[in-house]
Amino acid sequence: MIPTSFPPKDEIARLSARMLLETGAVHFNAAEPFTLASGLRSPTYVDCRKLISFPRIRATLMDFLTVTVMRDAGFEAFDNIAGGETAGIPFAALVAERMALPMTYVRKKPKGYGRNARIEGAMTEGERVLLVEDLTTDGGSKLSFVDAIRDTGATCAHTAVIFNYGIFPETGKTLGDHGVTLHHLCTWWDVLAEARSQKTFDMATLNGVEEFLHDPRGWQSTRA
Repeated sequence: MIPTSFPPKDEIARLSARMLLETGAVHFNAAEPFTLASGLRSPTYVDCRKLISFPRIRATLMDFLTVTVMRDAGFEAFDNIAGGETAGIPFAALVAERMALPMTYVRKKPKGYGRNARIEGAMTEGERVLLVEDLTTDGGSKLSFVDAIRDTGATCAHTAVIFNYGIFPETGKTLGDHGVTLHHLCTWWDVLAEARSQKTFDMATLNGVEEFLHDPRGWQSTRA
């Protein structure tokens, strides 16, 4: 079934943030910051992979993501839905099912044997591909996936994620300069607002997180 009628963007953002909090996917700890894949420190961490274990929540989020993409990009804008290895694969499959489109996935690097492929599934020249991932921080990790898709002769001008950090101003430019538009459901600002409303964390923790969100690079530079 293809969803067509859903709440406005601000309500989708609030509900998506609430679902991330309800599943325990959100972690705040200013006292003992997390180390991100980049090596930088952060008082915030979100584990979108956890969402696949919650059927009602994953179904609602995928409905939200599908309708967001169709509202923003068009109802007949895509021919193929590609998931980024590994976290994007289940979400791409769920979006593809809703949009009644073929699904593929993109490896981070060639597998090193057999066909040495980066694209798994059927993707052909000229297809308009939507790249689906779980989240984005500054947008940089999406570029390799996009290039692998384009190397097949297909086009990729859109990527959709559940969660966009929303605190790095270069994200839009990084993707935009590569000819890619980002679609997302919620950001850290939405999560922080909902966490305050639900009193999910103590006030000191929330204040520490807000300090980070206002100046993440400055916060990280003092805790390298």
